[in-house]
Amino acid sequence: MISLPLFISTPELMIVGLVIILVFGSDKLPEIARGIARAMNTVRNATDDIKNEISKTADEHGFTEDVKQITSKIEEVKDQIEETGSVKRRF
Repeated sequence: MISLPLFISTPELMIVGLVIILVFGSDKLPEIARGIARAMNTVRNATDDIKNEISKTADEHGFTEDVKQITSKIEEVKDQIEETGSVKRRF
């Protein structure tokens, strides 16, 4: 059986689809799908705008280099964990 997110299986999805068809009718489904798609695009565009604004502000205030340094340190720790199986302590 195919495992889907939120532990919803295929038969359960089919039942939900049937209920949706019974409640809204088959003629309203394309309109509902378009509305959902528009909402998803709006959310995606809003998150992209927020990401761009955060990046722009970080660049203006010089945080980009700090982020790069932190990212490189994280990568070093990841590499150490992969090589040894544990984190090496520096004392």
